[in-house]
Amino acid sequence: MIVSLAEEAERELIDGARFYAEQANVDLGLAFVTEFERSLEILVAHPALGTPWSTKTRRFPFRRFPYSLIYRIEGDELRVIALAHQRRRPGY
Repeated sequence: MIVSLAEEAERELIDGARFYAEQANVDLGLAFVTEFERSLEILVAHPALGTPWSTKTRRFPFRRFPYSLIYRIEGDELRVIALAHQRRRPGY
């Protein structure tokens, strides 16, 4: 399965990692990126694992951080649409 990130999702990943690195420490920023990568590995193996979210999209919550991956499956591609912060923008 091919994984791709929308430009907005990539920006949200960088912003989230930067926030945790600046507010706490570099290790927490790296842990955020690691959690993102772990979530992608799980979804590549089991793409239907996420909860249906809206038309053709699914939601997969991070285990350690208040974020969810919003993604869709398009053929053999797992397309990450967004990394939604669950507390700052409810319903995002």
